[in-house]
Amino acid sequence: MSKRFRRLSHTIYECKYHLIFCPKYRRRILKDEIREYARREIENLLRQKEGIEIIQMNVQSDHVHLVVWIPPKYSISEVMG
Repeated sequence: MSKRFRRLSHTIYECKYHLIFCPKYRRRILKDEIREYARREIENLLRQKEGIEIIQMNVQSDHVHLVVWIPPKYSISEVMG
């Protein structure tokens, strides 16, 4: 089995999600300290759940791109809610 797939007790999976977050009205507020704060908080939030791994995160001034591995035992609402 290649590194591309992950394994749980009864499943083999490759679940990658591309999430995009935008501020209201897509305002360009994610700059300097706010950008670093958003990055830190997203990392802290995702570290709380077991098995979730950030593949790529890009914080731009008007949105955040996030690519993550999420095991099939979680739903997106569980992870981000």
